[in-house]
Amino acid sequence: MGNASTTRLVFMDNLRAFLTVLVVAHHAAQPYGPTGGAWPIFNPEQAVIFGPFFAVNAAFFMGLFFFISGYFLPAACDRKGIRRLLQERLRRLGIPILFFGFVVFPPVIYQLASPSVSFQSFFMQVYVQQLDIEFAHLWFLMHLLSYVVLYGLWQRFFQPEPLPKLEPPRHRSIFAYVLGLSIVTFVVRIEYPIDRWVDLFGFLPTEVAHLPQYCSLFIVGILAYRQNWLWQLPAVRGLTWLGIGAGAGLLRYLYSLTRVEWGLPMLIAGGRFTWQSFIWSFWEATICVGLCIGLLTLFRERLNFQEKPMRMLSANAYGVYLIHLLVVLYVQFSVAGLAIGPIAKFGLVMVVGIPICFALSAFLRRLPFIKFVIS
Repeated sequence: MGNASTTRLVFMDNLRAFLTVLVVAHHAAQPYGPTGGAWPIFNPEQAVIFGPFFAVNAAFFMGLFFFISGYFLPAACDRKGIRRLLQERLRRLGIPILFFGFVVFPPVIYQLASPSVSFQSFFMQVYVQQLDIEFAHLWFLMHLLSYVVLYGLWQRFFQPEPLPKLEPPRHRSIFAYVLGLSIVTFVVRIEYPIDRWVDLFGFLPTEVAHLPQYCSLFIVGILAYRQNWLWQLPAVRGLTWLGIGAGAGLLRYLYSLTRVEWGLPMLIAGGRFTWQSFIWSFWEATICVGLCIGLLTLFRERLNFQEKPMRMLSANAYGVYLIHLLVVLYVQFSVAGLAIGPIAKFGLVMVVGIPICFALSAFLRRLPFIKFVIS
């Protein structure tokens, strides 16, 4: 089928574009359903369907982003060397973090907060005195940059020996990972339930409830590259796990939509040492692993090609991730007063917002400095 070191993984570009659109959809739905997090806009009428939509998305999509990032890291390090790799990642990740955190977000937050003081006073009080800096969705970039630095230090100081060749994980090994992730997640969430954010080491915004998933999938991505698992994993095995993950996700929708009607117990996403919390941790891990393996296999087998529209989408995926929050918020504010239901508002935000995001990214990427940073 090919080798990871010689064949461009077009299907991975396509998968990243798909995940980016899913991130936009996740944020586009925030005002219109029962999300546990904070959002600047609240719609009085809520759609119950968005509850499982948020839960299933959160179960896998950022973890899959971390896997993909981990997968491409060893090749970049081998090709460029540690110093050049860190310089490139500081440019590509660090500059957007600083620019959005200190230039773009402060006036937006000021407008949303509507404080009685001037912007200059607000900035000095919040950003200088309190050091309460908002990075919003760029937490992902901050984590990714931190993981790259740790990987570079590991390679530089420990110089690990190459691992022996391992067969692609079989069903038993995959299930063992699901079970291990479930147990660690369950224990972590006793103290850190979903939607509780903390600043690790004083600067790294982190939803600790999902940290075991993110860290482990990043490491698995590195291992998958070194072992060439993406090409060697049998299609039947990968698609079997796609069915498992999709089935678990569908059950999550059915459970949320029928729980009250059928008198089912409420599952708890952390905060307690209960069987309900463990069941949800196991359920979420099954969705995560099943969809991660399954989507990678599906895109490898069916979407490892690109026509011009898909090339445009994948080329602008990173730019869209950076800017989409501002576009989504603007469209959400614009439709807030319309006398239509929450699902219709969500659809309108998607139909209007996604083309704007990709068109704006394509325009910005033509500007020399921005092209230097994110292309």
